[in-house]
Amino acid sequence: MNSATATADVIEAFKQRGFDFVGKTDDGWFRLHGRLVPPHADKGWPCEVHLDPTFFDLPRIRLLEIPPELPAAVPHLGADGGLCYLAKGTVVLDIYDPVGQSLACLQRAAAVFGQILKGEMIEDLAEEFFAYWHGLLCFVDMQGENLGRQNCIVAQINGNPLWFITDNEDRTTNKLKSLGYQVTDRTVLTYRVKTGAQPRPLTSHWPPKTVRDILAWQSTLDPRCRRKIHERIQEGERKKANGVLIVIESPLMTYGFVVLYDRQRQVRKNKLADRRDSSYGLKVIPISVVRIDDRYLAQRNIPKSKTLAGKNLAVVGCGTIGGYLSDMLVKAGAGTCGGRLTLVDFDCLLPQNIGRHRLGFPDLLSNKAEAMAKELKRLAPGVEIRALPVDVRQAQLGPLDLLIDATGEESLGHWLCDHYPSPMPMLSVWIEGPGTAVRALLRANTSGACYRCLWHSNRRGELRSTLDPLPVILAGHGCEGLYVPFPASVSVHAASLGAETALDWVNGVYSPALRTKLIDRSHQLATPDCDPIPDWECPLCNS
Repeated sequence: MNSATATADVIEAFKQRGFDFVGKTDDGWFRLHGRLVPPHADKGWPCEVHLDPTFFDLPRIRLLEIPPELPAAVPHLGADGGLCYLAKGTVVLDIYDPVGQSLACLQRAAAVFGQILKGEMIEDLAEEFFAYWHGLLCFVDMQGENLGRQNCIVAQINGNPLWFITDNEDRTTNKLKSLGYQVTDRTVLTYRVKTGAQPRPLTSHWPPKTVRDILAWQSTLDPRCRRKIHERIQEGERKKANGVLIVIESPLMTYGFVVLYDRQRQVRKNKLADRRDSSYGLKVIPISVVRIDDRYLAQRNIPKSKTLAGKNLAVVGCGTIGGYLSDMLVKAGAGTCGGRLTLVDFDCLLPQNIGRHRLGFPDLLSNKAEAMAKELKRLAPGVEIRALPVDVRQAQLGPLDLLIDATGEESLGHWLCDHYPSPMPMLSVWIEGPGTAVRALLRANTSGACYRCLWHSNRRGELRSTLDPLPVILAGHGCEGLYVPFPASVSVHAASLGAETALDWVNGVYSPALRTKLIDRSHQLATPDCDPIPDWECPLCNS
């Protein structure tokens, strides 16, 4: 079906429901006028429907008349009559059924309108308020669990102001520098106000433009919250601040606004209230509050699990596995909230490393540990990372919660098991053969096998990764020396397996301790994931 035919069919379908085509919008959408009839209602209300000619976007539905019996602020309805009837991302539009999907949207809008008339809120639309609250961004960088002391930093880039709430100005300033922002003001006071009322837009006089508008709006939602807001604005004026940032914490969402005091301008006092309090006429700037603290960035993707925040971790080896792995660990919270990530590697990045390393050409001939630390600090300025450009056998690692061996070197793995014995938790991650399989072994306590134990088992033909012997493939030419070829994707697989095991460890999941992921499907897996016990031949576990 071509677009012209689809459009004609949809318009005809709407016509059968009492809607007439009246033209196009400025952005090319089709406009139809009719009446929106709630379920089981005797009458409908005049409304306008805008249809996307490509049928990729939801129809826009707007009431042309707002029922006079509705209160000043209601859910799901904007001041212009715009109806929020579906939460973005909750449905998949079928572009091959434009008639069906468009009529379904109309039916859904009618159902939502019916609940509005009953004073009910649609649960899956609870956060729709931001569709009506078009605010500049305010970033919250609060690292601690409790609110504590907080400051506001005003920054600008290209003349556009942004607000940052922080409990550590140095940490947040580093983040601003990484974005290219310049700090312009530190004298805006931050106030947090809590309310039990969900924000709802007014059906008239929206959005609020002055303090008077804000206070009138909040009076319809929560008079107690309104009084708190007014007190904070007055307090900021008494303290001679340049402005106040009011953050309103309501159930499920946080929003706010900024008031800047203009002491050079005489405020016109039209009303009696204005003559008593000049703040009523001050302009307000709506803001949308967005968290950028490291705890939240790591936690939001695993909301019901612990992250690596607050832990002291060390990654030995910043090569093809360790580079990607350290990146993933930081994204899982390593080096944040008082924790630290230590990177150990004495080697430099050479041209032959670039093809499968997390680092690239700009870091050529740089020490891998130092270059990775620099790259990770660029990506996450708030993390605590220490680079040790030395042989791990001469390194002073200090107290650790988890030691990770990402070198893939057997002899060094044995040395680490000997010098960092249980109860020190240790995770080994490596690649077998020319990218045939990737493996991870977690030694969480004395009851588990160490990396040396696995070596003894493999010599007896036990706990191998593949049924057939691993192929031996070497490459290299000239003076670069021989090496085992495999693509960078194998390194990412190994790093991913290591990161998953580390997250399991911090959540108290120690099984399976030995994990294998087969990459080359021409081979058969020999050992399913399991929990090997200390090997009777291992001199480290039986000393």
